[in-house]
Amino acid sequence: METTESPPESTAAVPAAAQNSTTPDPAVSHSASKSSPDHMEINDPIPIAEPQPQPRKRRRRRKKIFTDMISSTASRLRVIRPHSKPAAADIDDDSLSGHQRKRRGAPDLSKEVDIEALIAISVGFPVDSLTEEEIEANVVSQIGGAEQANYIIVRNHILARWRSNVSDWLTKDHVLESIRIEHKNLVNSAYNYLLHHGYINFGVAPAIAAVKTKFSGETPKGSVIVIGAGLSGLVAARQLIFLGFRVVVLEGRSRPGGRVRTKRMSGSGGSVVGAADLGGSVLTGINGNPLGVLARQLEFPLHKVRDICPLYLPNGRMVDSDVDSKVEVSFNKLLDRVCKLRQGIMDEIKNVDISLGTALEAFRRVYKVAEEPFERMLLDWHLANLEYANATLMSNLSMAFWDQDDPYEMGGDHCFIPGGNERLIRALAEDLPIFFNRPVESVRYGSDGVIIHAGGQEYQSDVVLCTVPLGVLKEGTIEFSPELPQRKKDAIERLGFGLLNKVAILFPYDFWGGEIDTFGHLTEDPNMRGEFFLFYSYSSVAGGPLLIALVAGEAAVKFESMSPVESVNRVLEILKGIFGPKGIAVPDPVQAVCTRWGQDQFSYGSYSYVAIGASGDDYDILAESVGDRVFFAGEATNKQYPATMHGAFMSGMREAANIMRVVTRKRPSNAEAAKVNNNSITIHERNDVDVLFENPDFEFGSFSILCDANSTDVESHCLLRVSIENEGSEFGGGGVYLYGLIEKKQAVELSSLGDDLKRIEVLTRVFGVRLVGRNGLCDAAESLIGRMKSGKSVPNLV
Repeated sequence: METTESPPESTAAVPAAAQNSTTPDPAVSHSASKSSPDHMEINDPIPIAEPQPQPRKRRRRRKKIFTDMISSTASRLRVIRPHSKPAAADIDDDSLSGHQRKRRGAPDLSKEVDIEALIAISVGFPVDSLTEEEIEANVVSQIGGAEQANYIIVRNHILARWRSNVSDWLTKDHVLESIRIEHKNLVNSAYNYLLHHGYINFGVAPAIAAVKTKFSGETPKGSVIVIGAGLSGLVAARQLIFLGFRVVVLEGRSRPGGRVRTKRMSGSGGSVVGAADLGGSVLTGINGNPLGVLARQLEFPLHKVRDICPLYLPNGRMVDSDVDSKVEVSFNKLLDRVCKLRQGIMDEIKNVDISLGTALEAFRRVYKVAEEPFERMLLDWHLANLEYANATLMSNLSMAFWDQDDPYEMGGDHCFIPGGNERLIRALAEDLPIFFNRPVESVRYGSDGVIIHAGGQEYQSDVVLCTVPLGVLKEGTIEFSPELPQRKKDAIERLGFGLLNKVAILFPYDFWGGEIDTFGHLTEDPNMRGEFFLFYSYSSVAGGPLLIALVAGEAAVKFESMSPVESVNRVLEILKGIFGPKGIAVPDPVQAVCTRWGQDQFSYGSYSYVAIGASGDDYDILAESVGDRVFFAGEATNKQYPATMHGAFMSGMREAANIMRVVTRKRPSNAEAAKVNNNSITIHERNDVDVLFENPDFEFGSFSILCDANSTDVESHCLLRVSIENEGSEFGGGGVYLYGLIEKKQAVELSSLGDDLKRIEVLTRVFGVRLVGRNGLCDAAESLIGRMKSGKSVPNLV
């Protein structure tokens, strides 16, 4: 078996008879929740050699939000839509489908208020209070009271109205059709908040894009550089352009999407094909999920991940459902006991934390849970599933706060997007000014704006939005100057950034039965319980017979050092152990891909988790802006929805609104705005000579001079650099550097002139100097540059 490796990608030929290849690919933040994924239902069991127990359904453990809680709240609110007698300013209410109907009595209207409140809750709003963002945006004049109660009803109504038809632009006039005119101020407040924060009228529907294009032509409010073209970066860039900013996106990879990556797989001659999501894959909870909105706008069908998951022993036998049920109940009781323990500890002793793994193991021993080897294997499978949801070992998870995001969990089914999530990425990236292969090296910020060095170029703007993964911030590959505040650096250190890997295998045909979406595998080695413990069947969504095996916990770490051939052979060995006893042959794979997310220099892992000593507050700290110049987005900045694709999406919307708020608050006068970079993004080509010019000998206007340190002769050569601004740049004001060779006495004469126009005239007409690009400098200039380099330390820009 032949292998070649060049991390993080490597290739291997799987059994030669099938001419197969395995390609590890860098990984992505997997959209996982803190409990097991939803699974599917088996209609026709696969024929087997002997009777097997039926698999049990494995449903997500989810906190419920009960309707009666909302009803009791709504009953205290003042209804502001007409339902008794008509008034001059009243307009008959329309149903959400747009059909006119008779006026409703109080019970009907109260029911509708309840439904709209449920929709608002699914999006993330509280039942009867304002969010911190709403309070900060001053949506009401006074917190509490009738105005706030009525605002909440209006807000919920606007949300529900748009969610009923996400492909059209909802206007204020549409809203006022069903709200009494005396509450127009509340409509304005709620509508503007929801619009600017990306809760309504967002996405990629043609009608919405058409309206947003009209807004984007207004006078720019400022310039923003977005670092990273992942979900949060793409969403923020689109929203910022709509809000009136000039935007450029810098992406280190050669593609958009970041940790969302769909790999197109195929056999020789295209005999079979499949689309594998190597990173973010499952839409975890479709109720209120903005990614579900995008899918509706693009008319993508969603495939519900069915909720039956058969588990198989190492010998291929299906786990007995009674024993499975017993162990699962015991596992959930252990978690409940840990919850009670941590509450008692935190009430008595503050700031005490241990690992979730330590606490669970202690309770397991005390209550003698899973003492038989068979039961222990089952318990280990559930622990592996928990390690998958959190992308790390149980020994790394905070007992106190590992599940701090559970109260915000989005309800509804878990779903796949047929064809892969890259379809969403392509739609979001369309028409955005993205510069690929631009890894950011440094971010310098101050009162005048920001300067970013990336891919050998220098970019200048008013503010920067950093959306790189937490793993990149932990690695310190981006230099911030001044350094980030210690509070933020501590949060970066405390939060965990974990690892999940996958093996995607395309087969010539579906031998496992296309009527299931998942099945699990138990192992006898507790240290390797996460090794290929769960298989996702993509046959119904990938376009071909595709299986994806997950590697979690300690196994995910060891997996990174395994050869791809070894990994694929191990998967095949497990599959043969499951299906061989049933008389089902496992064919040679057509193609296989292995991820190596821990080795990916643009992520250094998969997604965040709450480590020992960390808390949900650290997500908020990571989201804080620095000096109103440097902003942060990404799943690791979202306390409510970390480690999810929709969490990344929502963080991008959040920061677009924050940037808008800060810039609006600090907006200078017209004269001052002209001095601050003209609200534009300036791009300079950065090369070896520009590094020397960081400390010029003379600097005046757009002119910079470097002199020969080895000569005091006034006729000795000097290197000149002139900055030429280009107002016709596509992004509103780019610039280039031109160079020339002059004498020291000429440099002194130029410095004495009043402005740059006179200097250019004297330089070209009197001195006869021709300005050229970096590569056009003469031999004498190159010789001078060489002498300067030998006397100065020049950093490597490659």
